[in-house]
Amino acid sequence: MSEIVRRLVWPGKENAESLLAREWLVTNGLGGYASGTLGGVATRRFHGLLIAALPAPFGRTMMLNRLSETLHLPEGTAISLCGEESQPDAPEIIVAQYLAEFRLERGLPVWRFEIGQTVLEKYLLLPHRQNTVQISYKLLAGPGPVQLELRPALYFRPHEGRVDEPLLEPYTLLAKGDRYEISGRQGHPPLRLRLLGEEAALTLKRDLIRDLHYRVEARRGYDAQGVLWSPGSFTTELSVNRTATLIASSEAWETVDALAPEEALSAERERRERLLLAAPPQAQEGLGAELVLAADQFIIVPAGRIEEAARARAAGDEVRTVIAGYHWFTDWGRDTMISLEGLTLATGRLAEAGWILRTFAHYVRDGLIPNVFPEGEREGLYHTADASLWFFHALDRYLQATGDRETLRVILPALREIVQQHLNGTHFGIGMDERDGLLRQGAAGYQLTWMDAKVGDWVVTPRRGKAVEINALWYNALRLLAQWVSQEENAAEAESFKRYAEQAKASFNARFWYGAGGYLYDVIDGEHGDDAACRPNQVLAFSLTHPVLARERWQPVLEVVKARLLTPVGLRSLAPGHPDYQVKYDGDLRTRDAAYHQGTVWTWLLGPFLDAWLRVFPADAPRARRLLSEFDLHLNEACVGSISEIFDAEPPYQPRGCMAQAWSVAEVLRTWVKTAS
Repeated sequence: MSEIVRRLVWPGKENAESLLAREWLVTNGLGGYASGTLGGVATRRFHGLLIAALPAPFGRTMMLNRLSETLHLPEGTAISLCGEESQPDAPEIIVAQYLAEFRLERGLPVWRFEIGQTVLEKYLLLPHRQNTVQISYKLLAGPGPVQLELRPALYFRPHEGRVDEPLLEPYTLLAKGDRYEISGRQGHPPLRLRLLGEEAALTLKRDLIRDLHYRVEARRGYDAQGVLWSPGSFTTELSVNRTATLIASSEAWETVDALAPEEALSAERERRERLLLAAPPQAQEGLGAELVLAADQFIIVPAGRIEEAARARAAGDEVRTVIAGYHWFTDWGRDTMISLEGLTLATGRLAEAGWILRTFAHYVRDGLIPNVFPEGEREGLYHTADASLWFFHALDRYLQATGDRETLRVILPALREIVQQHLNGTHFGIGMDERDGLLRQGAAGYQLTWMDAKVGDWVVTPRRGKAVEINALWYNALRLLAQWVSQEENAAEAESFKRYAEQAKASFNARFWYGAGGYLYDVIDGEHGDDAACRPNQVLAFSLTHPVLARERWQPVLEVVKARLLTPVGLRSLAPGHPDYQVKYDGDLRTRDAAYHQGTVWTWLLGPFLDAWLRVFPADAPRARRLLSEFDLHLNEACVGSISEIFDAEPPYQPRGCMAQAWSVAEVLRTWVKTAS
């Protein structure tokens, strides 16, 4: 297996802006992470070196915000390796003068600095399932030893918390030999710091770093000027081919000291090697392999849900869930079910797929699975009309891959409950219309489909009524349940589900066809009648295992979607020409959410589109493959090595939203494996 390396090279300081536009991400398998710009300037509130995943009520918590790095050369020159932005319009990006290369080695970031004859590399690692970060520096060449000065700065807060609040609590520093602990008064665990290196020392100089500017937050309409506290500076001497490592952690010292930095790095490299070996051959090299490593960032053990872990282990299981996107998403039911095939089945992580499905089955309430688990809380929110139906789809793909009848047996009662509750009617107006067998949904003030933007009381795309993809999923769920119940030798029950399915299919084809446009209505029986907006949701009518749309209409719908919605990075959420169509996703929250599903391109929709495409043109996998190959270039922008949540609706298709999104990575990876020759 070849080494998986993504390399970006900068010849000089004229590329400063490109260093701010590109970000990196390292995760720890608990939901915690480290992230920043390649240039070292924190442009988001989420940028930091240790965002720890702490038990409820804390959730993910910013523990170590930044690290100022200064290299003192033998002749006495002091070189700053990191940038900072203290004024909105005048960023100081000194790093751009010396950063010669940034690369990902099997997904792990490496910075290479060249200062005359002095060459230094920096590595960053979060040991798996630890709230610990290790930042290592190795001097590769130079005329003599150099002194490295590291100045940590922090402000314990929720990772999505405001950056402009004053430091209300004093931080205390406790020294235990060469180990240091910084504590606040809000109940957080202390931040433990240790520098491993020659003549390592800490010089105390408590100080406030004021007027830090977060440019992305300012552009997005949020508080953008902040302050951090620093205890002083660590120093160490670096000789050629010697390494120094700063360790920061919220774990106990016994955990922090269990592995030396080089042992932790070796263990993580071996873990990533195993991930690639477990993946199918089509995903062990090139773009596929990079996406396997990107997929790993989203599969986590949820920190803090102790009861859930105890229950799973009592049943011989483990708990896994999916972070929907970095930085600000938690685990979402819909996103998890859409992503499950690409993140787990297409990567060979079959056991974890089963754990995820069995975990969510436990949370079924009144026929619904949770829409989202809010940050730092143990219970989910259930305001979604489609997550429970995507659950059937995910289980179907899992059973196709594994044949795991025992998991089906365990989950089948929950599936029956979901369908029965939908037949009878459940929360938020979700229920089957007995007159036509179609599923309706909608409640004032709620956004229940995946097009779920809401600002204050404004639901941007309410889609109340009978939505096209909800009914495609409903038909698919009924057919799957009939199949699974039949395998349990319950013929009468299976026949009843088939009857409901056939009624829904007949009504769907009679009601959803929009003859004037040659495609499908997005919503029928809505608040304002039938909605003929051309949206991508219609591809689900013939992309799922059981297509609800009549075969003769597959190609006409596909051609409309291809002509009006397809872009190189996904499908537009609304076709150009509609009065609500928005070209750009940018600005403050209200402006962004007005565009979120009104033209903005979503990558995950490429998965259903290509499934539909291959249904119509089964021999045309090479064309689908060429479309997916476009993402090799995208892996050099936004979050290097991952795929963004959304893109602007028109060229140059600027990446927007979350810089790394689970279902974007999952659906590109899944279809990459599917279209391999």
